[in-house]
Amino acid sequence: MSGNPAPARRALIVTGEASGDLHGANLIHAAREQDPELAFFGVGGPRMAEAGCEILISGEELAVMGLVEVVGHLPVIWRALRRLTRVLKGPERPDVLVLIDFAEFNLQLAARAKKAGVPVLYYVSPQVWAWRRGRVKRIARVVDRLAAIFPFEPELYRGQDIEVDYVGHPLLDEFEAGRDRDALLRSWDMDPVGPVIGLFPGSRRNELKYIFDTLLQSALELKRQFPNARFLLPVAADSLRGEIERRLAATELPVRLMEENIHDVIRACDAIMTVSGTVTLQIALSGTPMAIVYKLAPLSYAIGRRLIRVPHIGLANIVAGREVVREFIQEQATPANIAAEIAAILRDDAYQRSIRQGLAEVREQMGEGGCSGRVAAMVSELSKRRVKNCGTVHP
Repeated sequence: MSGNPAPARRALIVTGEASGDLHGANLIHAAREQDPELAFFGVGGPRMAEAGCEILISGEELAVMGLVEVVGHLPVIWRALRRLTRVLKGPERPDVLVLIDFAEFNLQLAARAKKAGVPVLYYVSPQVWAWRRGRVKRIARVVDRLAAIFPFEPELYRGQDIEVDYVGHPLLDEFEAGRDRDALLRSWDMDPVGPVIGLFPGSRRNELKYIFDTLLQSALELKRQFPNARFLLPVAADSLRGEIERRLAATELPVRLMEENIHDVIRACDAIMTVSGTVTLQIALSGTPMAIVYKLAPLSYAIGRRLIRVPHIGLANIVAGREVVREFIQEQATPANIAAEIAAILRDDAYQRSIRQGLAEVREQMGEGGCSGRVAAMVSELSKRRVKNCGTVHP
């Protein structure tokens, strides 16, 4: 009968990264405005839960970095994969599967969705431009639509049987200009006088394992050179807070753990020591100078070094196409090297200005906002396509 409400549709959404949790939450908010009949459930974190996603499995349980490190985590990963496969094949299978980053796990799940007849949208797609470009054919076989966040990605899929749309970068949807450094520090009852240095250790446990001590030792060296320096550390995952506090307790560093908006924390810093990853683009948007640190288990790094085909590790440098900010990788990631770079940023105004100019160029190259809304429209369209084709109605 006309006038009956449209049948509710369900999207299974999966990410295992803190950045994916953020992008997923923004996507869900956008989808709610465009298509109130579309409900989300799946794998994610607290931001997606707050946005209204029913969390079946915490993304923090699955997040791990490094080829060797994954081996010890396989039982947890396989249990999650089996559970989600049952969902895809069950009587209340979703109308669409939305995958965000987290390539190795999500491509396995995409193949299972394809067999179950569930359409697949991949958002923040595997970085085939960086390594294992041969995955393009595999992705095209198991993914129906791909939302590309970099303008050079669609060309990589030319000739493949897959719809690829450039949607812009999701970080632009959440970024907004705010208060300046001094105003932010005063709002947190901190004296604006003296350098403020960011410690960004990431959201994965093995990032803490291989990188956090290096950041702490670098901070101790900087404290010796700048006695009035203070340090801000954003806690990317609540599950890591206890471990971070225990490690900090063994030092006398004046480190303040921050749960405020990440862009406010970034703007409050004069320089930042950060892990590689999406956070380097968040920092680039605010224009704060940084040093990127990348360390893995020796075997993982040795394997990765043979596979990766890009000249830079940090996304800010990859987008720029040149080294805008210094990268300290594996053996070069020593406290002495990192501290020397941060000290140069704090002391040399001309050097600092050159970095800020390079980061401004990165911001310009990232394009315009509106990514979340464009992806939400793609999710809605795919879910309606399945309902139309299958007549699926969920209770």
